[in-house]
Amino acid sequence: MTGMSSDAVVEWKQWHEHRVESVSAPYGPLALTGTHWLEDHPDGRLPGIPGVWLLDGDAVVLSAPEDGPTLDGKPFTGSVRLGADTGPVDAARVGLGGRRLVVLVREGNWGVRDYDPDSAARRAFRGIETTPYDPRFSVPGRFTPYDSWRVVRVDAADGVRRGLGLSGELAFRLDGLEVTLQVAVQDDGRLWAVFADSTSGDSSYRFRFLYPDAPDAEGRTTVDLNRAVLPPCAFADHFICPFPPPGNTLGVAIEAGERTLR
Repeated sequence: MTGMSSDAVVEWKQWHEHRVESVSAPYGPLALTGTHWLEDHPDGRLPGIPGVWLLDGDAVVLSAPEDGPTLDGKPFTGSVRLGADTGPVDAARVGLGGRRLVVLVREGNWGVRDYDPDSAARRAFRGIETTPYDPRFSVPGRFTPYDSWRVVRVDAADGVRRGLGLSGELAFRLDGLEVTLQVAVQDDGRLWAVFADSTSGDSSYRFRFLYPDAPDAEGRTTVDLNRAVLPPCAFADHFICPFPPPGNTLGVAIEAGERTLR
C-alpha cells in the first residue's frame, strides 16, 4: 500500500467515525420522532406537542400554555412569532424538556419537527454497515453547470412529489464506464447527488447521497464513492428525502460507502 493510499484509508476511517458520531448524537437524525405539517392540523394542535401552532404570513405563531415549551431555554407563556430554524437542531428556539421543536418550511409549507434524544431509533442504533475503503471507487470527476438552474419534480420518502433543484452534471469514469450524475451545488460550494445503483434495495439502502468537494475553476473535483452516505430517511421515517432524479439510477454496482443500518 502506498503512502498516499494509506493516508486515504486513515482519512476515510476518521470520516466514518465522525459520521457514526453525528448520526447517533442526541439531536442527530435518529432522534427525529415526528414531522407535523401545519396544513394537516388547521386547529394548530400537533400530536404530542403542547400549545397552538398557527401559520401567520411568513411565520408560525406559537401560543403556549403554562408548564409548556421553553423559548430560548426559558419558560414562557403567551404567544411568539417563530421563523424557520436554520441552524443546528440543538439551537432551535423551542424546547420541551430534552426535546427540540424545529420550525421548518418546504416549498411554502410550514411544519414542526420533534427531536427526542430518547427516541426508540436512537436507543436501538447499532451502527452503519459500511464497505471498507477501496481506492478504485475514488476517481476524478468534472462538473459542468447548466445554463440555468433547473427544478425537476421527484417523489420523496413521504410519498409527496416535490421540486429538486439541479445545477449541472458530474461526469466520471468507473471501471472503464462513463457515468454521469445530475447534481446540485450547495451554499458551501460542495456538490450534492442523490443516486441509486444496481445494489440499491438489495445489499444497499434504496438510494444514497454523495457530497463531492467544490469543483475548481475548471470544474474538476474528486468523486469518492467510499463516502456515499445513507439519506436521513434511512434513520427516521419522518424525513422527506428526495428520490434520485431521472438519470441518477446507475446500472453499475457501487459496492462502496455506507450500505445499510446494522
